[in-house]
This record gives sequence, structure tokens and C-alpha cells, in this order.
Amino acid sequence: MSLRIDHVLYAVSDLDAAAARFEEDLGLESLPGGRHSAWGTANRIVPLGPDYLELIGVVDPETAAESDFGRLVLDAGDRLVGWSVATDELEPIVQRLGLEVERGSRKRPDGVRLAWRLAGLHEALTSSGGLPFFIQWEGPGELHPGGDHSAPPGIRWVEVALDEGELRDWLGGAQLPVRFAAQGRGIAAAGIGEIVLV
Repeated sequence: MSLRIDHVLYAVSDLDAAAARFEEDLGLESLPGGRHSAWGTANRIVPLGPDYLELIGVVDPETAAESDFGRLVLDAGDRLVGWSVATDELEPIVQRLGLEVERGSRKRPDGVRLAWRLAGLHEALTSSGGLPFFIQWEGPGELHPGGDHSAPPGIRWVEVALDEGELRDWLGGAQLPVRFAAQGRGIAAAGIGEIVLV
């Protein structure tokens, strides 16, 4: 079973202001994503080839306050809050780890609906984003938010403050470009090209 880093999540208090800042300060241009109605959030996407950076903010505070994920984004301010690994075989992971599968979707501004199945989001949130959640995209590969799957990965590495054995067990031994921070808890940094996000 192959796993790869799919995306990193960066919570922002204002999506439009963050998009302008990421483009001006870091040269990372984002595209409008869509709304996650069940979480009270919306996103903007920085396509990076086979992977992407997700800027995510709260657009419906009432709904966000009732959702674990929405609350995380609501309380985070502006910082990295998590990461995800993609698989084409979600079921064996779910069975091995005893996880539940959740379905998600959002509509892009052009009306195209993106759909996915994910597992381990609750566990990822309770690890402060140190553990990734698993995602399996549905539909044609060209709809993936990253864009060009033939390009080299844009996310070169992630750094987590987490027990190395815990992460290895979670990933079933899969080797990913992960660094380990000596202090803290959760996702600490991500390398996008020569840019280091914290």
C-alpha cells in the first residue's frame, strides 16, 4: 500500500487577507476552493503539483463551534494545524487501525463537486496535528486540488513533535519525508520548496 503526503492545512483568521499575504510575502498564489458546510469552514488552495497547501478559515462561526474541526480552525489563529496522507486503499488502513470512514465534499467555484473519503481525522486532531489523517479522493485524478500529478512533490517534508514509533505504527511502516521536533506537540513546520511554514 502506498501513502504520500497529500496536503498540509494552515488555519487562517481571514481567508482573503491570508491569500494576499501568502502571495505577496511567499510567492504562493492560491485559488478559491469552496465551503465545507458541515464544518462551517471554507478554503483556498495553493496547488503544488501532486500535493497542495490548504488555507482554511471559518465562514460560519455557529456551525464551526459545533464541529471538532471547525472549533480547531476557529481557535487556531494563523498557523499550521494538520496534514494529510493520500491512499488508493483506505479500507485496509481503516481495518488495521479500527477507524471510521467519513465522507466529505465541496463544490468548486466553477460548480464541479469534489468528493473524498477520510479516516483518522479525530485522532489527528487530538494529536494536535502530529498524526496525519488519511484521505482517498473519489473521481478522476485531474480533479485533485494539487494539479499536475507528474510534477515532483511541492511539499518536501513535514516536521512533527510526536513519538517516532507512534507515527511509524500509524502509517503502517510507510516511509514519508518526516522530520521530528524535539519539543512541543503536533505539526511544527512544513517545507514547501525553499519556504518553511510554521
